[in-house]
Amino acid sequence: MNQNVKYIAIEGVIGVGKTSLAKKLRDKLNAQLTLEQFEANPFLENFYLNRKRYAFQTQMFFLVNRFKQQQELSQEDLFTEYNVCDYIFEKDKIFAYLNLSSDELKLYENIFPSLSRDLRKPDLVVYLQSSIERLMYNIKRRSRKIERNLTRNYIEELS
Repeated sequence: MNQNVKYIAIEGVIGVGKTSLAKKLRDKLNAQLTLEQFEANPFLENFYLNRKRYAFQTQMFFLVNRFKQQQELSQEDLFTEYNVCDYIFEKDKIFAYLNLSSDELKLYENIFPSLSRDLRKPDLVVYLQSSIERLMYNIKRRSRKIERNLTRNYIEELS
């Protein structure tokens, strides 16, 4: 491993295998692992049912949660040399632009720069890609209750 690469982030669409790869890298590198905590978001299941109604709450929860995780990641860990994360903080903007109304987006745009300014940036980002068919298969196969209402159209929009 290149000595300059200490923080690796895995990115890609829902169902592409980010968490699986991040866990394998953790094991291989004996790294600290940071996973997106989607299951902690109390709005996410309702968001998948009604995107317009629950977009802002869902987005703000993720933004704050990711910010807290990234702050922790920025702290020096004396026991692990590497950090692996299954998302990049900047991806939050993709979801915001896809889902928020223009007024909500204005508020979001006032908040995001303040939160992202001093966060540690990954030394390496690995972007995973897959076909829509494979993504839908993976989502169905892992059978997460929270994802049962994900539509093919939404996955296509994210891709």
